[in-house]
Amino acid sequence: MATSSGLVDVLKRELRTRGVTYAQVARKLGLSEASVKRMFSRKNFSLKRLDEVCQIASSEFSDLARALYQQESLISQLTQEQEQEIVSNRKLFLVAVCVLNHVGFDQITATYDVSMAECVQLLARLDRLGFIQLQPNNRIKLLVSRNFSWLPDGPIQRFFNQQAHGEYFRSRFDRPDEFMVVVNGMLSRNSSAAVVTRLKRLAREFSDLHGDDVKLPLGERSAMSLLVAIRHWELAAFAELRRRKPPPYRVHRDDRKA
Repeated sequence: MATSSGLVDVLKRELRTRGVTYAQVARKLGLSEASVKRMFSRKNFSLKRLDEVCQIASSEFSDLARALYQQESLISQLTQEQEQEIVSNRKLFLVAVCVLNHVGFDQITATYDVSMAECVQLLARLDRLGFIQLQPNNRIKLLVSRNFSWLPDGPIQRFFNQQAHGEYFRSRFDRPDEFMVVVNGMLSRNSSAAVVTRLKRLAREFSDLHGDDVKLPLGERSAMSLLVAIRHWELAAFAELRRRKPPPYRVHRDDRKA
């Protein structure tokens, strides 16, 4: 099931890469656009239908399987020790983030105060960590998957909480391509689980769009950070006003009736 689901994800990326829309797929299959969207959302394909969409994407089934295998061999997270090594060196951290954003060697050295020799050394360290493969002529092959993320409460996330959190929120979020909203509510377990599912889907879409835009020149891309979160939380000032449960009543000997 996981494999078939992964194949559909690869097929979706192939369509997006070739600029093929759901509406175009629907016309060629003789279906409504809503039916095609539902088919991809539920990842419910017969082998015949999968083959038909592969033809629309100008891909072979074997191409999808090969791409899926390569994707599954990539890492989705580093270890605590690997993250600690990266975050402990500011320039190493910078270069790691740059290569995650598919910024090349020449662009790194031209944009930041990192010499060519220094950049080679930093990339070699990332190579030893299994984060990248440093190839001839300083070409960089990223060895992390599209859904790569830093460890929850790991060294890099703690760095963000301690040092970057204030910088991130020191903004009005009022530019056309920015948005922030804080929503409070009381949800059931099922409703909160549904929200978590949608947030995970949004994070995957962000990763997909990031992958699609890699081919654009650096001048047409901007560093963007998406922060999605939901948790059990009540403002401390409110929590302090909650009534404390009275201690359980204990019967003392003097209270007992003969």
